[in-house]
Amino acid sequence: MAAESEKPSNKPSLLERLSHFLLREPEDREQLVALLHGAYENSLMDADSLAMIEGVLQVSEMQVRDIMIPRSQMDVIDITDPPETFIPHVIETAHSRFPVIEDDKNDVIGILLAKDLLRYYAGEDFEVRDMLRPAVFIPESKRLNILLKEFRSNRNHIAIVVDEYGGVAGMVTIEDVLEQIVGDIEDEYDYDEDEDNIIQNADGQYRVKALTEIADFNEIIGSALSDEEFSTIGGLVVHQFGHLPKRDDEIVLNGLRFRVLRADSRRLHTLMVEVLPDSADLA
Repeated sequence: MAAESEKPSNKPSLLERLSHFLLREPEDREQLVALLHGAYENSLMDADSLAMIEGVLQVSEMQVRDIMIPRSQMDVIDITDPPETFIPHVIETAHSRFPVIEDDKNDVIGILLAKDLLRYYAGEDFEVRDMLRPAVFIPESKRLNILLKEFRSNRNHIAIVVDEYGGVAGMVTIEDVLEQIVGDIEDEYDYDEDEDNIIQNADGQYRVKALTEIADFNEIIGSALSDEEFSTIGGLVVHQFGHLPKRDDEIVLNGLRFRVLRADSRRLHTLMVEVLPDSADLA
């Protein structure tokens, strides 16, 4: 006699459990977020998926001014400088695209791709103006979801942000927008995720990952920061700020100056740490 077929399990499938949560239509954004958190707590999605969905919802409400790199922090190339003058800067910053200015940062005349500099090294006739790609200008108020759609449709990766008077307020890249969804995007110029939590620069300052354990930080830097309340250097620094800091925000703590190098809307990523002289004021 053939073996009886196994009885179907009464345990609901993953799709059924997910449907159970989604069938309760949320009436506003807060209810939707609560519904998603409920799905996470019931193991219907992992933490990364939840963070990405929340990032998508956040992007639809954010404007370019919320994430742009301010004009004062833009890495640019002056059209009047010869290649041998600005190429070391290109190598040091390791960006793939650079706004090109004439006279000052309010006069962006185009975008130079770093790969186009290979023609200079190939010995070809090289004129920076001939290499420029058109610059795209957008208002500070543009929504990030709309900007992302435009980036995808025109295959552009960088835009110059202008204020209400037409002056350059900053710049934004497609990476800046995507990082609001998926978190910090590391590239080939970022140091390894599992190694080199602390790197000392030639000037004696330290580049430190925010997830570095305070005990490891103290051992390498020679500091005596307490790890009783927080285990990571990022947690301690955010607590001292009292809010999530932005790029280039600074704070002094126990004779150390912490400057934010990289942060997104959700967490701190990288810090630059300077050991101050004994005479420096302590926070």
